[in-house]
Amino acid sequence: MTEETMSKHTSMNKVRKAVFPVAGLGTRFLPATKAMPKELLPIIDKPVIQHAVEEAIDAGITDLVFVTGRTKRAIEDHFDANPELENALAESGKTDVLEELRSIIPAHVNCVFVRQAKPLGLGHAILCARPAVGNEPFVVLLPDDLMARSTRPMKALLQNFERTGNTSISVAKVPKETLHKYGIIKPAASSAPGTVQVSGIVEKPSINDAPSDMAAIGRYIFTPDIFDYLKTQAPGVGGEIQLTDAINVLAQMGQVDAVLFQGRRYDCGSKFGYLEAIVDHALEHPEFGEQFAELIRIKSLNHRPKKTGS
Repeated sequence: MTEETMSKHTSMNKVRKAVFPVAGLGTRFLPATKAMPKELLPIIDKPVIQHAVEEAIDAGITDLVFVTGRTKRAIEDHFDANPELENALAESGKTDVLEELRSIIPAHVNCVFVRQAKPLGLGHAILCARPAVGNEPFVVLLPDDLMARSTRPMKALLQNFERTGNTSISVAKVPKETLHKYGIIKPAASSAPGTVQVSGIVEKPSINDAPSDMAAIGRYIFTPDIFDYLKTQAPGVGGEIQLTDAINVLAQMGQVDAVLFQGRRYDCGSKFGYLEAIVDHALEHPEFGEQFAELIRIKSLNHRPKKTGS
């Protein structure tokens, strides 16, 4: 590869845009999500979606595209400025909180909000972002998958994409009893340490039909070609336009890489995963982590199952 070709390759693969599909109804968290988007449920004092946004920005993304629904206006408000609140904080001398609010979206980062008019699936939600993404590669982050800050996968995905130009998805090994909850990849061959070429992917298979134990975990990088497949794709599992089906087409053409994620991940789309994320973040909190750990210790002693007599 000549120096000119390498330069062109790198330029074409530079990723600036991220898509966040956040139009879901959050029915698993009702009644809490009746009036509040599930993406704004807090992990202590920071909404779930803000963790995903920070991951994208830390990886160098500058344009954030949120695919919302008619009940998700509060997400727009969260990432917008609030002059009245900012003035009140300034007047009361709460400069640390004020700076924290202003840093939610740095000055060099842009936000765009588009609507998914009907809940037709994740693939359809991403297709709704096409006018905002244009003819550029882009990342997709599913906020329900919260990654521990020290092990966020987006940078590794970007490095792989800039090297190969292939669609790149983050995968993790999951227990057999949970295979039916994920898109499960069919591995082809390893191409680099921690990277596997994908020959296929199946949406929510049974244990017997799963091609591996490696599941897509909500972090993806696509070229704009994905939109063409999504536009003509027939409904799949659940009668929805499945993103997995479009990835499968690309995988069969040898255009998909899986990057293995070995860090900590929380499924905040489930109540138990959400609770686990809160507990771990509280234990690591610099202000009250030790105090919380002692509270957990005391509570666990008080709630030990009582032994029954023989």
